[in-house]
Amino acid sequence: MERDALPVPREAYSAVRNQFNSSIILSKVSEYALKSRADRILGITQVDLYVPRLNFVFGEAQYLGKAALISLYRLKSEFYGHLPDTVLFKERAAKEARHEIGHTLGLDHCNNPDCVMFFSNSILDTDRKKTDFCERCHLQIVMRWKGT
Repeated sequence: MERDALPVPREAYSAVRNQFNSSIILSKVSEYALKSRADRILGITQVDLYVPRLNFVFGEAQYLGKAALISLYRLKSEFYGHLPDTVLFKERAAKEARHEIGHTLGLDHCNNPDCVMFFSNSILDTDRKKTDFCERCHLQIVMRWKGT
């Protein structure tokens, strides 16, 4: 497993929002993924991410692509004024990573609030959902990738 550090592109920063455009960072992760021999690449950053139509995002991924990105910035309890909680932080990071990798496997957002593919509009959604795919999403992965 390679663990190369890529710089956060300066052009991703929005001074107006004081955040970084996730799509610009994802494009750099994608460029790296195309050069890589890995099946999938998950970029992990500490900066606050956004896409133009939303206030923030926990991550972004290429649908049926090789690249995904998550931010740890809003996954920390301290962001919400609470004491650090390493267990909760790791659980949140695992959920968001699995969610974004799910998109690279061809999964859309799920309407089951327990499924890891449920869209997290807030940290409460992330905390409520489980770490696993629901039965329907799991079956979609199996059917899509059967025989590959």
